[in-house]
Amino acid sequence: MVDIAPGLIFLLCFGVTAKVIGSQTQWGTPLIFAILFGAIISNSYGIPESLKPGVDSYKLLLEVGIILLGASISVQDMMNGGASIVILVVATVGAGVLLVEFFARYVFGLSGHVPALLAGGSSICGVSAVLAVAGTTNAPKNDIAYATATILMFDVITLAAFPIAGNLLNMSSVSFGVWSGLSMFSTGPVTAAGFAFSHTAGKWATLTKLTRNSLMGPLIVLYSFRYSIDDDQSISLYTFYDNFPKFLIGFFIVAAIANMPSTSTEIVNTMTATSDWFFIFSFVGLGCEIQLQKLRQTGIRPFLTVLVYLLTISVITLFAVQSVF
Repeated sequence: MVDIAPGLIFLLCFGVTAKVIGSQTQWGTPLIFAILFGAIISNSYGIPESLKPGVDSYKLLLEVGIILLGASISVQDMMNGGASIVILVVATVGAGVLLVEFFARYVFGLSGHVPALLAGGSSICGVSAVLAVAGTTNAPKNDIAYATATILMFDVITLAAFPIAGNLLNMSSVSFGVWSGLSMFSTGPVTAAGFAFSHTAGKWATLTKLTRNSLMGPLIVLYSFRYSIDDDQSISLYTFYDNFPKFLIGFFIVAAIANMPSTSTEIVNTMTATSDWFFIFSFVGLGCEIQLQKLRQTGIRPFLTVLVYLLTISVITLFAVQSVF
């Protein structure tokens, strides 16, 4: 706890500052300012070693924020859109993995583990999926570096581009939330882009993204099986359990509690407000992850592979979401 205290104080201080400034301006939200503060500090001065353990805990803060966000999800919302979201997610992930694998291997000539890493990162859960696939397929460090840098670059691009596109297309909050949840990569940027558009969009973006995240376990098992055949290794159910996003369970538990008749409105409002604060603090840390030096490590072929995937999936899911929602 002592190790992470300085970094946590850093996140709290700039989070509160982002909340104050964002609440008093018309051209930004506290979440956007939180990301900007983190990115500016990280790229201008760097993060001191003494702060890094606490700053890295932003991922845990983000997961807590997502769990508490379950309090703002009504059963009616999940019943109205749940089945459609599941169908769209399964179709998007399945098509996305095949699309990335095809373009990576047969169009841009990528070999080794890079296509698998890009497919996992693009279709499921960003850098987390890249590392999960890498860990279960024994991917070389160079392949991991290429894939991670590529996904991080598109996290930055989509975080800025999607809210702008949503406004230009005059999308509804629900449509934008589902669209960004289907098309963007990492959980943090998806949540940030959703809430940058509106609070309702943030809820639907998170719900859709969590549904995508739940497919990470099956995808990891499939890739583990594929590479175990090549490497003559065995796989186990632990692979599935270890890579399943367990905070997803907490999200639905909180949603169930919040929708009980015995749960007061005050409790629901408190959990929702607390969730907002956890998001603000975690997004300062998310901004610190945006380091321009790392983004320069990406190669042109991985970049083009993911670009083709993103453009294709974004257009297809846009039409699908607009027709359903």
